[in-house]
Amino acid sequence: MFKRKLTIVLGAAALATGVAACGSSNSSSGSASNAANTTDPKLPTVTMMVGGIDKQIYLPYQLAQNLGFYKKYGVNMQLSTEQSGGVGAETAMASGQVDMAGAWYVHTIDFQEKGKNVISVAQLSGAPGEREMCAKGTTITSPAQWKGKTVGVTDIGSGTDELTQYMAHRAGLTTAQYSRAAVGAGPTFVAGLQHQRIACGMTSQPTAGAVQTKGIGYTAINLATTSGAQQALGGAYPAAGVLAQASWVSSHQKETQAVVDALVATMHWIATHSAAQIADAMPPAFVSNGLTTKADYINELAGDKGQFLPDGMMPASGPPTVYTIEKFIGNAPHPINLAGTYTNRYVIAANKLEGYTQ
Repeated sequence: MFKRKLTIVLGAAALATGVAACGSSNSSSGSASNAANTTDPKLPTVTMMVGGIDKQIYLPYQLAQNLGFYKKYGVNMQLSTEQSGGVGAETAMASGQVDMAGAWYVHTIDFQEKGKNVISVAQLSGAPGEREMCAKGTTITSPAQWKGKTVGVTDIGSGTDELTQYMAHRAGLTTAQYSRAAVGAGPTFVAGLQHQRIACGMTSQPTAGAVQTKGIGYTAINLATTSGAQQALGGAYPAAGVLAQASWVSSHQKETQAVVDALVATMHWIATHSAAQIADAMPPAFVSNGLTTKADYINELAGDKGQFLPDGMMPASGPPTVYTIEKFIGNAPHPINLAGTYTNRYVIAANKLEGYTQ
């Protein structure tokens, strides 16, 4: 953890309220009308696809844009979001469609297993940001109680599916003793729980909040904070990060440092501002829509804010925890060089720039 060395005042004038372009990998936040999202011809451009840019677990990427931090630290950032049924953010990055991905750290291990050198250059969260929501009246509080029941995951083979299987394993269950069903997120997840297709399911905000607001279910297991992940998974679980091909990072060190500078500044901003202030700085459509109201969004964020890492550093216990889960699932049958899956080099420099030191 970094300790504050200097008092940094982030100008309120940097705040903006533009909406990210949530389309294909060619969509640009530069299309928004506010100054934070306009393109500066003097700055290099970096493209990043996020694995669901309107989800709370991924809010730092867009927040950095709205605060004007990408341009402040030296790059034009073009953000896009992966679409349901489309190319995943990490796949788009690995295939060269975009420069970076706002995606889970676990993909670096998966890519290394496949012989592709992808690294995390900044870690934004130390927890999956997920909650295990169980249907009202089930009284389930532990994976041990899933025996004979069906539990929901985003999709079979997804990150929520892996976490579900691992938690069941830690509770002594085999995959033959319970069933898993793909129920997505948002309305499809809510319907699955409401119509008893699943007894419990793993999802993030704002879906988790909608379940509680509608009186359909409750939080049985909280993976939305680093401490919650440590309790349920045996260690911190680094989720949202900044992933890029190591070759791209090597040939674009200035751009990499600028992006990390912007996001580390954003993480410190998150740590020193309230959930309401964060919500005010986000696109209105992200915080108030058919799934959530702004008041609910703020309440949910206040409860789950502990997932975000103030300094962007990789938690020491994180990579081993993720690797253990990947080995259990069968996704990492060969030895992995965990030290080669991430670097703190750019984060350390960014914290020093912000006036923080180890």
